[in-house]
Amino acid sequence: MSAKRTIMIVGNGEIAEGVTEEIDAADLVIRFNDCRSMGAGGSRTHVVAVCNTGRPARAMLGSAEWRKSPAVASASEIWSVRDPGKFAALRAPLALSHPELDDFCDDYTDQFTAFCHATGKRHVVIDRSVHDSVDAALAAYEPGAYVAPSSGMIVIADVLLHHPDDDIAITGFSHTGWDGHPFAAEKRLVDGYVSRGRLKRLADTNLISASEGD
Repeated sequence: MSAKRTIMIVGNGEIAEGVTEEIDAADLVIRFNDCRSMGAGGSRTHVVAVCNTGRPARAMLGSAEWRKSPAVASASEIWSVRDPGKFAALRAPLALSHPELDDFCDDYTDQFTAFCHATGKRHVVIDRSVHDSVDAALAAYEPGAYVAPSSGMIVIADVLLHHPDDDIAITGFSHTGWDGHPFAAEKRLVDGYVSRGRLKRLADTNLISASEGD
């Protein structure tokens, strides 16, 4: 039987002060998109989880600074959080409900695959079943109308699913930001995981703001 591992999921929101050593001591450190959590949230990165559709994806792939950043350079894996088929199916309904998001479902998964191939990284696309399970779980918390769960929520759900016996902790999740994500319901869902011992939040006093990520 493999030994229990420690996994840190570090969002781009407020980071608990004094936790850098704890984060960097983890067996697996996951960050998001432009990894604004670096510094206040430690310096080690094993996985960068990215929005692989829409403007965030286009901005990252088009940025030499992102490609060469310490977090991305040191990561051995890139996780694309949006299943291409799932978001292709969202394009038509979003054209009616949110016409301003005309590029939201533009898919850049193949470009992230090519980037990983060129840089010797593993590329993982989180399955749409995880997104569907998050939608189902959020329904119990009256999320109202929303466009999609946040990347952080998808990654938390995926890690809980695939690492049930590991110690999983989060920081940098203030559950605020773009109104297309159901942040209030996500906070309640995450709090439920914490109360049941499936997840822990690092000490949330003396917070240092890294600004909220997607």
